[in-house]
Amino acid sequence: MKLTTYRPSALILGTVVLHVLSAIGLLLAPAWWKEVLLLLLLNHALLTVIGLWPRSQGLGKNINRLPASAGQVVAITIDDGPDPEVTPKVLALLAELRLKASFFVIGERVRAHPEIVRDIIAQGHEVHNHSDRHSHAFSCFMTKALRREITLGAAAIHSATGEHSQFFRAPAGLRNPLLDYVLQGLNMTLVSWTRRGFDTVTADRNKVLSALINDLRAGDILLVHDGHAATDDTGQAVILSILPGLAAALTKKQLSTVTLSACLT
Repeated sequence: MKLTTYRPSALILGTVVLHVLSAIGLLLAPAWWKEVLLLLLLNHALLTVIGLWPRSQGLGKNINRLPASAGQVVAITIDDGPDPEVTPKVLALLAELRLKASFFVIGERVRAHPEIVRDIIAQGHEVHNHSDRHSHAFSCFMTKALRREITLGAAAIHSATGEHSQFFRAPAGLRNPLLDYVLQGLNMTLVSWTRRGFDTVTADRNKVLSALINDLRAGDILLVHDGHAATDDTGQAVILSILPGLAAALTKKQLSTVTLSACLT
């Protein structure tokens, strides 16, 4: 991959400047150490809060909507697969409903089920990088560990499909200030979402569907899951229960679905 020059966000650049000025201030006026420490703690608290906000822009570029130029379209993104039981059913339902989707897949699952990932591509959908292991500690990783998770996930996708993943989504959307640096170095772009149904923890398909379609509008990026999915009262993954209702809502609003790269490249 071609390396790029790192361009920090305004907040990251401001943080660096703050630390430099704090160091100088302590050298000139060491008696003010408590005030300087408080200021630095507040800065780090702000960085932490923003890192816990998946749709935030403060830590670097983060796409959470399609551009207005995309027109009357939305993007369905499906995370945490491939799942050998759920994903093939999702693909069949997407074909039946004539919906396009972008799948953010986990590297170790891709290695276990490469044929499913190839089916995703063959059916006109896209596959993108959701890390190698989907670690709950991902947002605490330092640069080396972040790069390893991302590059191993990308390698798994390339091995299975021959394609290079273009977009990355952080596990649970959580990140730290180092992620943007790593992604820029790998020429990858962070993508989050506009709205989600919390279908990994909510088994009520009506609540999940409502969260996705209430105030649904052109440009939205929707998040659902084929992996780690909750099951509804019929025993099936919630995504399978809500896709028909989502398709109906899209038709009513005269919206169609597109893959991410169709609008973002």
